[in-house]
Amino acid sequence: MTYQVLAKRWPLGWELHIDGVGVTQSRTLASAEKAVRSYLTLDDVADADTADIVISPELDGNLASEAEAAREATRRAEQARDEAASQTRKVARDLKAAGMSGADVAVVLGVSPQRVSQLTKS
Repeated sequence: MTYQVLAKRWPLGWELHIDGVGVTQSRTLASAEKAVRSYLTLDDVADADTADIVISPELDGNLASEAEAAREATRRAEQARDEAASQTRKVARDLKAAGMSGADVAVVLGVSPQRVSQLTKS
């Protein structure tokens, strides 16, 4: 089960509107999931400890779209990093298979010889 929670800012923290269940509050977004789980437990919800909790803060103006754009940029950067690492491992192995020394592979790839050793391990 997944519980969707809309977090609305108020002077003492956040109101947490649990879709179809009720409302609770927390001082910070960092403590919101714990507050929701406590509320669900008090409401005798069977899966309070195991359910997925999705907290969506209600943000003013363009802040919501700016935050989403920042998260998307981070996801793209992580994907690019993973692709670069995979490509670097492949090229390092190919260069070694072509007979290059680890030191030469390091120069070609612009990494340390120790990194070449890591890249070429199975």
